[in-house]
Amino acid sequence: MNAHNSPRTVGLLHIYEGNGKGKTTAAIGLAVRMCGVGRKVLFTQFLKGCPTAELEPMRRLGIELRRTDPVQKFIRAMNEEERRECRHSCRQVFEAARRALCGGSYGLVVLDEVLDAVNAGMLEEEALLEALKARSEGTEAVLTGRAPSDRLCRTADYISYIEARKHPYQQGIAARPGVEY
Repeated sequence: MNAHNSPRTVGLLHIYEGNGKGKTTAAIGLAVRMCGVGRKVLFTQFLKGCPTAELEPMRRLGIELRRTDPVQKFIRAMNEEERRECRHSCRQVFEAARRALCGGSYGLVVLDEVLDAVNAGMLEEEALLEALKARSEGTEAVLTGRAPSDRLCRTADYISYIEARKHPYQQGIAARPGVEY
């Protein structure tokens, strides 16, 4: 669907997905750009661990941030109580994103790693699809993560696949501040 045959020429849906580095970075770039034209931005993050270097500069720009409680381990390594707490935290952040999507005052709402939260059973895909369908006409939405469903892909206006063809991890180089986090 393109701008010429779509009734919705603003408030489109972007998906940044794949196994490569750069999905969150691309979403941050769009958030900064939207902020640069004076539009309100909510940047939500799901399943992230420690604080990362982009958070404070984004706050200084006026970008609102909401994150799930820091995730200390992979979901597959969590016990049932930890999964329940993680699910609760994801739902709280999702509710803030849903309100922003539907409220009419945001130019952009980013749901960073939401695809992974859905795939891990921390959020319901149906609730995400409903929120996207109900979003205000002028609100752009970005979803990041891996393996979006066919339903989400059909809903999207943009899909960018970020592929890891080469990465320093493969050479034993650890994550570096300011680059990976």
